[in-house]
Amino acid sequence: MNTSSPLPTASAWDELITAALLGTDRRTPPGAAPGRDAPTALLDAAAAETVRRRAGLRPGRAAPRPEPAAEDLRPPLPGAAARRLALLLADRPGAGAGGRRGASPDLMELLPQWLTAVNARGFAAPAESLPALLDAARARTDLRPAALEFAGPRALWLARLNPDWRFALRATRGGDTALPGPAEAERTERLWQEGLFAERVALLASIRSRDPDAARELLATTWSTERAEDRLMFLDSLRTGLAPRDEPFLEQALADRSRNVRATAAELLSALPGSALAARMAVRAGACVAVDHTRDTPTLLVEAPHECDAAMERDGVSPHAPPGRGERSWWFGQLLEAAPLATWPARLGGRTPQQIVALPVADDWLSELHAAWCRAAVRQRDADWARALLGAPSSPGAGGPGAVSLAERAKLLGTLPPSERAAWVAGFIAAHGLSEAFQLLGVCSVPWAAPLGRAVVDALNIARDAGSYPWSFSGVMGLAERCLDPAESSRLDALLAVPDEPEDASPGAGGYWAEAFQRLGRTLRLRALMAEELGPPAPGGQGT
Repeated sequence: MNTSSPLPTASAWDELITAALLGTDRRTPPGAAPGRDAPTALLDAAAAETVRRRAGLRPGRAAPRPEPAAEDLRPPLPGAAARRLALLLADRPGAGAGGRRGASPDLMELLPQWLTAVNARGFAAPAESLPALLDAARARTDLRPAALEFAGPRALWLARLNPDWRFALRATRGGDTALPGPAEAERTERLWQEGLFAERVALLASIRSRDPDAARELLATTWSTERAEDRLMFLDSLRTGLAPRDEPFLEQALADRSRNVRATAAELLSALPGSALAARMAVRAGACVAVDHTRDTPTLLVEAPHECDAAMERDGVSPHAPPGRGERSWWFGQLLEAAPLATWPARLGGRTPQQIVALPVADDWLSELHAAWCRAAVRQRDADWARALLGAPSSPGAGGPGAVSLAERAKLLGTLPPSERAAWVAGFIAAHGLSEAFQLLGVCSVPWAAPLGRAVVDALNIARDAGSYPWSFSGVMGLAERCLDPAESSRLDALLAVPDEPEDASPGAGGYWAEAFQRLGRTLRLRALMAEELGPPAPGGQGT
């Protein structure tokens, strides 16, 4: 290309940019005279220089076409369910913090359940829904596992083309960081030796889930060279598939130079009731608790340790109590939660867990003793001790301050079968109402069993009729929308009208309750319809 003036240099272009930024009254453009015509001259010069710069460029080679996405062999989503997915992924009405939500279902909160149900049925996601589905998973990490399972291989293909969706490649087998399979020993070794920390954690967890011994042996090959914080994370992966064969490795970790690593190793060993550490803890804890038969009623006596010696510290007992906690009670609690629960019937006269828990405890040690046994029952997954510590749901201590807090009861419930868990919480609600039940409801299987669902609806109705402050029950109402069995929707028909408000009721409470019950009923009917749109679940699947 021939021009009447040489091609512009980078410095000439920079001069024009500088003049534009400073203003032509402070910097005259190159080749122009100062004055009122300078701005026009600057624009003319910039236009000419732009044309020259573009004329000097050569077109690049076209990028190769991407390989087609892998075929998704799963059956297509039924048409009605595909339309439902589009609605769930579209802009959804929702409540602002503390605001009234109206009577419409909260579609955002139904999406996780819908994804669980569709994955149980094995359908493939419609191609047109994948961008919105990936955007939703990017915004909500809790959605990612189910959303990526539903999205399938085409989501990975899209994620390679859009940096905003790269999380899918990191989170999904088959992405850029796909983990090697059982037969890929060379790839496994290379990734373990050279991979990023997150990749190595994922690799160890994957191997541990299918071959616990192989994962532990792999970890042992580099254990001495790992950083303390990395050793802690790797050791935590041994919780999956924890077994007596892990004991020699964990015993060695008790001598680790990191206090946190030692504490985690001790915790894992104490979850193995047959381990040597558990036996040592049983001896120490047994020396702290005894039955006093000299009183009218047999009573538990507690003598907490007077020191934390080097052997106790090596076995994971932290010597330094947190602020506001006595050292002796701190050491005592750690010993008891690490001791096998099977220690106590033999130590305390052959009594059952229920009989032991029922014994009075001298000198105000009841709360400390029972709290430590709660932690032990959760750690050792001991349902018999959990039942004893929970007690009857109607007991006075279950609904207020007592030896076992509601947070501890929620953890204890997690050791029980789902049906028994639901029955206990239903009894708790029937006896004590809903004000303290939110934590307990959160550990119950979804959908709630019929007795639990009825107990929740009945308690909400009682609270409404009593003129209770309605917004204090919004959390339970939200749980009911997601967890109540849709078959219970017919029981709500009598609760949809605005009730007469007692004189001492909160202003507007009746309208709020009616609105909340209307939303609950509509949500349950919508969940039932969503399940119908998907068709029957596969054997062992879960509905909405």
